[in-house]
Amino acid sequence: MVIDWNIVSTIGIIVSLAFIIILALRGWHIIVIAPLAAVVAALFSNMNVLQMLTGPYMTGFTIYAGKFYLIFLMGTIFGKFMEDSGAARSIAQAIIKLIGGTGNPMRVLVAFSIVCMVLTYGGVSLFVVIFTVLPIARSLWKEANIPWHLFMLSFVFGAASLTMTMLPGSPQIQNIMPTKYLNTTAMAAPMLGLMGAAVVAILNLLYMKYCLNKAKKEGEVYVAPTGVGIVAESAEIKDMPNVWLSLIPMACVLIFLNVPQIKLDIIYSLGTGVLACAVLFWTRYPNIVDTLCKGAVNTVIPIINTCADVGYGGAIAATAGFKVVSTWLLTLPMHPIISLSIATNLMAGITGSASGGMGIVLQTLVPKYMALGISPELAHRIIAMSSGCFDAMPHNGVIITILAVAGLTHVNAYKHVFIGHVLATLVALIIVIPLGILIY
Repeated sequence: MVIDWNIVSTIGIIVSLAFIIILALRGWHIIVIAPLAAVVAALFSNMNVLQMLTGPYMTGFTIYAGKFYLIFLMGTIFGKFMEDSGAARSIAQAIIKLIGGTGNPMRVLVAFSIVCMVLTYGGVSLFVVIFTVLPIARSLWKEANIPWHLFMLSFVFGAASLTMTMLPGSPQIQNIMPTKYLNTTAMAAPMLGLMGAAVVAILNLLYMKYCLNKAKKEGEVYVAPTGVGIVAESAEIKDMPNVWLSLIPMACVLIFLNVPQIKLDIIYSLGTGVLACAVLFWTRYPNIVDTLCKGAVNTVIPIINTCADVGYGGAIAATAGFKVVSTWLLTLPMHPIISLSIATNLMAGITGSASGGMGIVLQTLVPKYMALGISPELAHRIIAMSSGCFDAMPHNGVIITILAVAGLTHVNAYKHVFIGHVLATLVALIIVIPLGILIY
């Protein structure tokens, strides 16, 4: 009997993807899962396992590290400087006071989301934001008597959905990655990004209102989370930097990244933010070298996680089955940008990572799609938005971490992530993609 290795290899891709999801849901780390999944794909493709790991897997791993390590490094250092100086906390508390987000449940949810948006749009990483704002949230939720599980809705809407992939000019990695492959800028397809953001914002606001009405009807109230590792409720800190001074480092990042007459690379732009923090808040750092080093160390886990994901993508791209799958995607009876969005959603969902899934698509599929004449600006925005849709599946590492430190579970809080992030972004894509096809 003659074995058709194209068919077997394609089956192997599906098996390796199922392997990733199952082990991730069982608590295995992606650093372990990704190379093992590459081994599974190699076995089904009749390829030498060691050659697969030292060749395509490590090639994908190192190419991604080479392109993005310094961006991750500068981003985490900037976030640590904003955190240790108290600037991030100062901005958060000022916005809460400005909007009057104390006591009124809807105002609290909206104000808190805006805090997260401002910080992440200003270049502060999501991991820094969660530990900065969570103690404040505990106090706000308690005062307004809001069920604690709604924290997840407000946080993910503010810190991830819009500033991560939609708002033009965002310095977050998901908006920067396409620029390195498509020769675009962080401002790519601004109208499409703003339209998608508006759709997600409207849907989230409606869902917030629905959740609050439901909680009131059922008599749900605030109950303090309990458990090991829960971030404590905030005590008011009086000695914080002036809020206007606190905004300057983030303004530096955005100005140097996006103003046409300047437009520095993201590495330099984040560097200006770090320098501004050092100059403005020098006396607030007990040990500035310690802040610098801790910020640098914080780079390790996110960059290695993503490299592991992309390395797996490189391994898959080397199989015979990938040729079958890519040919199928490219010949689907639909506009190529739609199948590109589908591919990005699939990869982000399977890997449980927006940047990891996007990295696989950018390295393995984008050259084929660009050969079809797709607008780079359209591709940039749709890939970015698509990466931030099904990425937030239950096995997503960020979701697991946030739930843990907030004292929540998938049972009582994940539905808010799915409705407010996954479904809302999917609706936005359904609206934005046809418009993008017409415009571009």
